[in-house]
Amino acid sequence: MSDASKGPAGADAGTPAVSIRRVTRRDAAGILAIHNEVVTRSTAIFDILARSLDEQVQWVADHSGGHPAIVATELDDSGIEDIVGFASLSPFRARPAYATTVEDSVYVREDRHGRGYGRALLGELLVLAVDGGFHSVIARIADHNEASIALHAAYGFEMVGVEREVGRKFGRWLDVVQMQRLL
Repeated sequence: MSDASKGPAGADAGTPAVSIRRVTRRDAAGILAIHNEVVTRSTAIFDILARSLDEQVQWVADHSGGHPAIVATELDDSGIEDIVGFASLSPFRARPAYATTVEDSVYVREDRHGRGYGRALLGELLVLAVDGGFHSVIARIADHNEASIALHAAYGFEMVGVEREVGRKFGRWLDVVQMQRLL
């Protein structure tokens, strides 16, 4: 895994060093905090209920094999590792013909937005996708999430469609932009 000892690409000089590594069971609570913050405050995740710790532990187990998850961590002032973001590859569809296509997810803690952690996570995730023998990566992004759309475009993803009003959250209909990158 990467060790971005100079901080993520494009980060300010004052940004703490970030390390990216595969997720372990001990990361469940840190990932859960980020996930549930996104669930309750934004439309970046279409879940409407927060996860329990047991559900997050199961998610970690589900992403410990061929469809990996990674975390971005920094050391806090006392030298303790702090999870600032996570990303994963998930099966795109259940049917066997889709086995070489994956869907990516990238989430960064709200207080760390705009510091390059998303770039660092997505870059590493694409390396893992190539290493895993995948051929295509799909990103499904709420259409108003310009930062995520720009992030994916910077990594060579192209828009391949828009799913109209496929989600409903916070009392409004949501479109999903579908982007794709062939590896």
